[in-house]
Amino acid sequence: MTHPQLQQSHGPQFTRIYSYGAARGDLVVPNDELVGPIDSSDEWIQQRTGIITRTRASAGILAVDLATDAAREAIEKSGVPADQIDLVIIATISNVQQTPSMAAVVAERVGSNPAAAYDTNAACAGFSYAVTQADALIRTGAAHYALVIGAEKLSDVVDPTDRSISFLLGDGAGAVVIGPSETAGISPAVWGSDGSKADAVGMNATLTEFRDGAAPWPTLRQEGQTVFRWAVWDMAKVAKRALEVAGITADDLTAFIPHQANMRIIDEFAKQLKLPESVVIARDIATTGNTSAASIPLATHRLLQEHPELSGGLALQIGFGAGLVFGAQVVVLP
Repeated sequence: MTHPQLQQSHGPQFTRIYSYGAARGDLVVPNDELVGPIDSSDEWIQQRTGIITRTRASAGILAVDLATDAAREAIEKSGVPADQIDLVIIATISNVQQTPSMAAVVAERVGSNPAAAYDTNAACAGFSYAVTQADALIRTGAAHYALVIGAEKLSDVVDPTDRSISFLLGDGAGAVVIGPSETAGISPAVWGSDGSKADAVGMNATLTEFRDGAAPWPTLRQEGQTVFRWAVWDMAKVAKRALEVAGITADDLTAFIPHQANMRIIDEFAKQLKLPESVVIARDIATTGNTSAASIPLATHRLLQEHPELSGGLALQIGFGAGLVFGAQVVVLP
């Protein structure tokens, strides 16, 4: 059987991140406000996690609202007209409305309709996953410009009495615009999962169990020690591998931006990677908390605000979390 030769799309050879945008929750929540129900103390939380305060959003502010605000800033700073963005990906685990996707709503709100739009769930690795997808889709010609957002309102899915995770979580959204580049701006991803440890961190019930009265509203919980050991030992190897596939060494980095899970994990990472003193390390967790998929873009946004001289430098970003999923790549900072 003969048929006409099919066309397949091809895109630019390279991509890069053009800009970052951010939106943090409007409430600053100090440790003292959370310690009662978990019988803890400000000192214990600071020692264990490095968190002093975290941002959370008021009842009337949804994750999609945070995503919209972060997106608008990223688009404005990118110089790309909103109507030229033809791909919107939102990484999130806290869209409490299963459908429509947050991404479709945000695309309409920011003026990118009728962009291809979808949400992706890879928990704390979600932003890295979404960047990997946007990079690949632009380089194959399936999209021209992408808006990638990590957006979470984790205060909707937290049990204030849960000692394993409740005091860690914050609300916020971070966004980037990605598009074609004359030189390489996003390295190959080192990404994957380990479903054998799926019980280590995740939701404690299903929506059908909640509906049937068999469980309370599903909330996040974790086995702290399991997650800590996995993050420190296995993820340090992933970070090293990400440097290898990017073709660089730790000495070439200007910044290290890990998922803001725990200050002790960040410190241990830096040791294992043997980062030179010159590398600026993101420590946004101290005042933002753990915002899952939003944490890397939020931390990067703050880093660029505080250290504008990092622009043009190389940053290693690594996300890891529930699933257990992970994703890492080196990016050129805008």
